[in-house]
Amino acid sequence: MKLSKVSQKLKVTLLIWFFASVTAVGYAQEPLITDIQVRNTVSLDGKWAYIIDPYETGFYDYRYKELAPDNSAAYWNSDQPQSKYDRKEFGYDTTRYSLRVPGDWNSQDPKFLYYEGSVWYKKTFDYSKDNSSNRIFLYFGAVNYRADVYLNGRKLGMHKGGFTPFNFEVPDSLLKVEGNSLVVHVNNDRSADEVPTVNYDWWNFGGITRSVKLVEVPQTFIRDFFIHLKKPAPGQSPDPENAEVTGWIKLDEASQGAVTVEIPELGVKKVVQANGRSQVPVSLSMQDVQFWSPENPKRYKVVVTAGEDRVVDKIGFRTIEAHGEQVLLNGEPLFMRGISIHEEIPQEGRRAYSKEDALHLLGWAKELNVNMVRLAHYPHNENMVRAADSLGILVWSEIPVYWTIDFENKAVYANAKQQLTEMVTRDRNRASVIIWSVGNETPVSPTRTNFMCNLITEARELDSTRMISAALEVNYNSGKSLNLVDDPLGQYVDLVAFNEYLGWYGGTPDEISDTKWDTPYDKPLFVSETGAGAKGGFHSEDRAMWSEEYQEWYYKEQLEMLKRMPPKFSGMSPWILADFHSPKRNNPVYQEGWNRKGLISSEGKKKKAFFILKAFYKQIEANNGAFDH
Repeated sequence: MKLSKVSQKLKVTLLIWFFASVTAVGYAQEPLITDIQVRNTVSLDGKWAYIIDPYETGFYDYRYKELAPDNSAAYWNSDQPQSKYDRKEFGYDTTRYSLRVPGDWNSQDPKFLYYEGSVWYKKTFDYSKDNSSNRIFLYFGAVNYRADVYLNGRKLGMHKGGFTPFNFEVPDSLLKVEGNSLVVHVNNDRSADEVPTVNYDWWNFGGITRSVKLVEVPQTFIRDFFIHLKKPAPGQSPDPENAEVTGWIKLDEASQGAVTVEIPELGVKKVVQANGRSQVPVSLSMQDVQFWSPENPKRYKVVVTAGEDRVVDKIGFRTIEAHGEQVLLNGEPLFMRGISIHEEIPQEGRRAYSKEDALHLLGWAKELNVNMVRLAHYPHNENMVRAADSLGILVWSEIPVYWTIDFENKAVYANAKQQLTEMVTRDRNRASVIIWSVGNETPVSPTRTNFMCNLITEARELDSTRMISAALEVNYNSGKSLNLVDDPLGQYVDLVAFNEYLGWYGGTPDEISDTKWDTPYDKPLFVSETGAGAKGGFHSEDRAMWSEEYQEWYYKEQLEMLKRMPPKFSGMSPWILADFHSPKRNNPVYQEGWNRKGLISSEGKKKKAFFILKAFYKQIEANNGAFDH
């Protein structure tokens, strides 16, 4: 299609803005080590002592300047008096003040429910290396939101971003065989210059919300690798008898040694000499390959070896692309029967984190007959994507560029880029992940579109094998009319996705009986959100808002409307699988701090609309994925 003059101007200024905007932000950390779940690690999970510090007394002096590293009043230093004259105004006591890691603090003690601010965590541990020449890294699955990390009184570094992993190398001189003191200053204050910003529609769970591990590796080790099925020509299916796997192995430093990649089940082995490189390209030819899909989530054991380091993982091979107005999985048209999910176990009112939690949430999704989940509005824990890999569930993964972040702030862009990089780096070997999303419901302006387009460019540089999208906001045309999804960002994404709530935010479900949707972009169209609230167990007539019957009526009308979508309609992920906490939802009768759009209640019970969507998806599944437009 022909671009507008505004769009042409935007395209011209895009790269100029990109290079001008990427300024240094203080992320004092090592590049991310991947595949932590299959490496040699020691868990530091469990009970940690804590101190609540709303005035930041342990971080700043009374002039509000950061305390010197050796200041005895700093909470990262010892809380034990050196003499009877040594005044200590802080202390860690696990017998009376402890928090579980991983876990959010909000759900562990009533006094933390609405708390936003600083909490100091402390863990003591002993550690002996398997090999004296090995290197040790401290790895965090995620901490919300800012983490300042100290080991034995020395600061290892700082990280911002509540949903992505980070790691620091531990100097040999710092690590002790016995009595190591690990202190983490965690702060989850919302701020206008952070990602997400002050205003968002989910609970601000604070704490060390994902696992903490010590990772032991050789001097030269495999920091990262990316192995994937090479795409054939656009629109073509990969050939299982003549398939090629391609990618790269990233070593921690340049090497002259050999790098080996093996897929034992396929009888494939490739040895490549590093020849002084730290990133080594690899390619392997394969025959009789089973491609990963929801119907057959086949994964192969992949063994990567470099010197003394060896990483073994399970990887599925498949292709995904937006080709014309269709989404193609392994060259075949795909209709995504999806559902959106927040990272929360509603019955317990806590952040989800474990393998059991992942199987619980995805088990509910499977009961809906889905083949896809949208993990909103931030990268979920690694257990979720690995479970999706094994269960055959497609994944949309997103960074929390949400609503009205400061799109003019260069540091904010750098923060968003960092979170995008960490998300992609952790999960690009997961066959289930088919969409990287760079944001949700961002208000249209040239500055915002520049910001988002640069994230799209960055995502494609990090991983060119997947679709890139964003959940767009739409303006509704009232009455029985055509609604057009014409956000200028549609020019740059692979999949045009939009959120719509006709019949909930304005009007009633029966007012959409003739409503139609389309987009001017010749690309697949996806409904990334739609839904209505209902208090589980509240029953009334279908015209009574907040009743299960109203939500059921809404879904019936929505699904009839979606049957009128154009052929480019490629799927949907209604909002949302289960009720979740949100301080924005304050109706004292029907909400009580919960977003009630879940198809499953806060008590874990299925609402009436659950069965409407389940039957709809079952019909599509029975038609071999064909959608009756």
